Amino acid sequence: MRFLMGLTAAAVMTSAGLAQSDIHETEQADFRVETVAEGLEFPWSMAFLPDGNMLVSEREGRLRLIENGTMRADAISGLPDILVERQGGLLGLAVHPDFASNRLVYFAYAEGRANANHTALARGRLSDDASTLESVETLFRVNFDKERGFHFGGRLQFLPDGTLLLTLGDGGLHRDEAQNLGNHLGSVIRLNDDGTVPFDNPFASARGAQPEIYSYGHRNVQGITINPQTGSVWAHEHGARGGDEINILEAGNNYGWPLITYGINYNGTPVSDATHGEGLEQPIWFWDPSIAPSGLTFYTGDGFANWQGDAFVGALAGSMLVRLEVEGDRIISREELLVERGERIRDVATGPDGNLYLLTDDLEGAVLRLVPVIP
Repeated sequence: MRFLMGLTAAAVMTSAGLAQSDIHETEQADFRVETVAEGLEFPWSMAFLPDGNMLVSEREGRLRLIENGTMRADAISGLPDILVERQGGLLGLAVHPDFASNRLVYFAYAEGRANANHTALARGRLSDDASTLESVETLFRVNFDKERGFHFGGRLQFLPDGTLLLTLGDGGLHRDEAQNLGNHLGSVIRLNDDGTVPFDNPFASARGAQPEIYSYGHRNVQGITINPQTGSVWAHEHGARGGDEINILEAGNNYGWPLITYGINYNGTPVSDATHGEGLEQPIWFWDPSIAPSGLTFYTGDGFANWQGDAFVGALAGSMLVRLEVEGDRIISREELLVERGERIRDVATGPDGNLYLLTDDLEGAVLRLVPVIP
């Protein structure tokens, strides 16, 4: 059983530097915060291209290119109709592992109406001048129209075998559907890169189950990545009032929501009286109170030697960046960074230049870069 409740976690000094210079001195690394781009409307996800340039999605339905450290004035054209409603809009991004030859970009988005909507997945070819997505096609749609604009999930992760994971949410008002294999709510799905169903998906041949489902029993998964130490898939999801989780995803597993949870309803009433159940997976970590995690990466760059192999989680309600020290698939300590800035962190990624990149969740959002300070 993989389970750690934070009993070994110890918050350490988050910042002791000079605010004007934005230098931060921490236990493991000293760094400065640089602004790469500003004026983004609720930026949600970022993806690096082979040339080092960056794609950024804005929840409001725009796809932006940052090239040579500067954001283009015009958004990339060619996106389909996108529903911008509460938490819904343009969401997660991923570039195909063979982008250098096929220039394929994948994106998750909200589709439908305010009172009947779902998460969808599409792909398109980025034009040679990176101004347009061409030949856009929708590969997948959740088969359940939910009533409000909440809990879309929307993160994307390619696996080493070339298949693609898309995280989803339980729809908010429809949380019991997370235990129903007959629809996609509250699941993580796995697709081939063309949107077809892999033959070895756990429910590909199960009667009454949706064949795309890889794992289920999730609330709202907004972070997913691969642990470079072990090759395992890590994903985190929002709890309600407490109970945010980090899980290791395995094909066919049930992660328990809402049958088991470490959180409660927002009004203080119980979601469930159980935290464990037969056949239900335990998280390797949970937060109580909630930090509202969003975005997840393992640091694999060369700039921060003491951060090698650590996991980083953005926090919305917590308005901080969390560093998790990792041994194998165990979290052994945590450090809370950037608390004094008070910014909601929507996404975090390791850049090809060895720096750590963040998106701030705001009407005037920004792309930030953490750069090591060399003594």
